[in-house]
Amino acid sequence: METYFPSGKGLAEKRKWYLVDAKGKTVGRLASEIAKILMGKHKPDWTPFLDMGDHVIVINARHAVFTGTKATKKVYRHHTLYPGGLKEIPVERMFKEHPERVIEYAVKGMLPKTKLGRKIGKKLKVYADAEHKHHAQKPEVLEL
Repeated sequence: METYFPSGKGLAEKRKWYLVDAKGKTVGRLASEIAKILMGKHKPDWTPFLDMGDHVIVINARHAVFTGTKATKKVYRHHTLYPGGLKEIPVERMFKEHPERVIEYAVKGMLPKTKLGRKIGKKLKVYADAEHKHHAQKPEVLEL
């Protein structure tokens, strides 16, 4: 008997496009399911070192929700690399100014921190409202 082993050729042609509506969905649960699809772990022939995943389009990111006290207490931090350059942005302000970044940060935090993980993260498209520009790809609606 021979064991099937994917070669990595023709993976880009086999990729599907999925459309996910984030309206009323919890951010963390949504992000973990999206990360699984981006990595390809939902497929039976998943291989850890190949990009087996599909493209995901997330719409209505503005209407995603946090549970518990995260909606008021969660803070995004980054450093400018200058002395005293720690910047803090509360999640309420992030939802007002850049609601798509909330989903992007949550999903990319669940992807591998490698070259392959950065490549996988580029297949995620997030939009704050219901309009998106990927109609030509004919995305399948995915219920999570």
